[in-house]
Amino acid sequence: MTDSILTRPRVAILGVGHVGSALARIMLDSGYDVSVAASGDPAKIALIASVLLPGAKPEWARDAVADADIVILAIPLHRFATLDHSMLDGKIVVDAMNYWAPTDGVQPQFENTDLTSSEIVQDALPGSTVVKTFNHIGYHEMEEDRRPGGSADRRALGVASDDPYAAALVGSLVDAIGYDVVTLDSLRDGGSFEPGGPVFGARMTAPEFESAVSLDAVA
Repeated sequence: MTDSILTRPRVAILGVGHVGSALARIMLDSGYDVSVAASGDPAKIALIASVLLPGAKPEWARDAVADADIVILAIPLHRFATLDHSMLDGKIVVDAMNYWAPTDGVQPQFENTDLTSSEIVQDALPGSTVVKTFNHIGYHEMEEDRRPGGSADRRALGVASDDPYAAALVGSLVDAIGYDVVTLDSLRDGGSFEPGGPVFGARMTAPEFESAVSLDAVA
């Protein structure tokens, strides 16, 4: 990977709901090249993108993914099964999804298992490298909680992956858009970010975040 990619990777966001739109805006504001895609013809989201995501490039999902260094899954989890997994081969994939049966309905793939939801996503994407982040912050907080580096009240976000390089690359993006980064060594550890986990929905500084996930690992 070149230095330019390390500092400013190209980002594709699959999903233009609340989460995907908020992520697109803050990444565009931070100088990233962002493509967005929904489930069909990009012409259907072109007007929305021009008004709500000025600067984002609406594309077919396959085209957006092909040109990206990082792909963010910001789709409802129940749509993951119908996504063309093969187009994500060779990509760093950020899992910003959550499994909530009351909202997604019961998803057999994510039930009756000791695996975290992102471990299941990784198993379904054997040709990709999955990183878990953004799932534990509300979409309405993503823009308002950003702070410059060094701010005493800068909020921390967790980044978890089985791949240290992918975690570092995504971590650099998280830092650039306005958050401190707490890196966990595995997708399994990222279970702390899931609904019911100690950091889900919580505004914490990096030391507070580190303490919370450390205590969860011991419990």
